[in-house]
Amino acid sequence: MANLSVGDVLALARLARLELNEQELKQAIVELNSILGYVEQLGDVDIKNDKPTIQVTGLKNVMREDKVIDYQASPDDLLKNVPSQEGRYINTKRVIE
Repeated sequence: MANLSVGDVLALARLARLELNEQELKQAIVELNSILGYVEQLGDVDIKNDKPTIQVTGLKNVMREDKVIDYQASPDDLLKNVPSQEGRYINTKRVIE
């Protein structure tokens, strides 16, 4: 059975950028060891006669043909509706900080 040490959990917390107090550290050790124990049980399951499952819904091919739709609008007409633009580009507020 897997048994994570305090150092293992602290290393994982550091990689996940988590700051754990003493109580949270103890709880994380218990919970992570429990999860790893469950995963180890999965290794004991006999799957020798099982076929690989690639698709479980039974759908064969859900692709559709692309269709070009002409909306009768030019890029210049569409740019007339934007609040701010620079050249042929739309100015927006910065999304990533």
